[in-house]
This record gives sequence, C-alpha cells and structure tokens, in this order.
Amino acid sequence: MAGWVYILANRPNGTLYVGVTADLLRRVWQHRTHVTGGFTVRYGVMRLVYFEECATMPDAIQREKNIKHWPRAWKVRLIHSLNPDWDDLYGSLL
Repeated sequence: MAGWVYILANRPNGTLYVGVTADLLRRVWQHRTHVTGGFTVRYGVMRLVYFEECATMPDAIQREKNIKHWPRAWKVRLIHSLNPDWDDLYGSLL
C-alpha cells in the first residue's frame, strides 16, 4: 500500500505543516474543511505546496520523520524545487 508525504502552507514562505497519509486527496480535503482541527486550523494552513508518493506507508512515515527534522530552509528549498511559485496543488489532485 502506497503512502504520501505532503507539505501544507498558509501562504508563500509562511507556516508549514508536514504530514503523511494513505489517501492524499481525502486528507487535504479534511485540512481544507477544518475537519481535523488542531494546528492546521489554528494557523490557517491548507495550501498544498508539496507532495510525494512513497512505495509503502512505512517508507512514507520515515520520509515524513526525516523532513520534519530538517531545518526550515531545507523544507523551503524542497518546495521551491518542484513548486517555485508556492501554487496550491490541490486542484491538480482532482
């Protein structure tokens, strides 16, 4: 079963949230509709700015842990490498 690692932001170069899921479309929808509550609702973090697929959920969980431990500058470079304009990629999932 594949897994997804994703990064949400509230605006370009704003607050970041790193997450992992088996169903990316559903999970981002939950963040956008405030079903989840918590950090993403408190900081308005719902713009999907980065995502990557991993072969298995354990791989995705490990990748999420690695990214979470990176300095902010590394995360920003990762986003810029695939999404330099910080576009909301949610529409590309539909």
